[in-house]
Amino acid sequence: METHEWRPMAPKDLGAVLAIAAETHPSLQESRAVFEEKLRLHPAGCRALAADFGRGAVVGYFFSHPWYYGEIPDLNCLLGQVPALTQTYYLHDLALLPVARGGGHAGCAVRYANHHAHQLGYTKQALVSVNGSEAFWRRQGFEWTQIPELELKLPAYGQGARYMVRLTD
Repeated sequence: METHEWRPMAPKDLGAVLAIAAETHPSLQESRAVFEEKLRLHPAGCRALAADFGRGAVVGYFFSHPWYYGEIPDLNCLLGQVPALTQTYYLHDLALLPVARGGGHAGCAVRYANHHAHQLGYTKQALVSVNGSEAFWRRQGFEWTQIPELELKLPAYGQGARYMVRLTD
């Protein structure tokens, strides 16, 4: 039986991350430079799901970082820096290959992000649900939050994209 483990992401994982992104989010592609920057700016928020207790192939990834409440980063754009004065921890992207789905790995990543956000003092977490994932995020405690200023930006994330928020435990 194959096992999986979330571990800190390393620069060597980015090739696999790009391949997973191309398979799981084909209409929401971001460049290697965008992923490299997220890893450089907030490495503790970047995780890789590796098969065989972390020693095998990367089968999933997770990017998260501090961000502003009620705002979303433009897709495929560099952040420049991670904001220092914010109460919101942003879950930018979580993706798993089909082989890694159904084992509770996505929920484990969300729990890690919640714990990390709590340790850093963030009171809220936010994300944009894409590709019909709203029900999953609701099960994780996130609620759809309508913010008029976001209505023009959300379509870039695909049809049915929702800004969702939860309080950090």
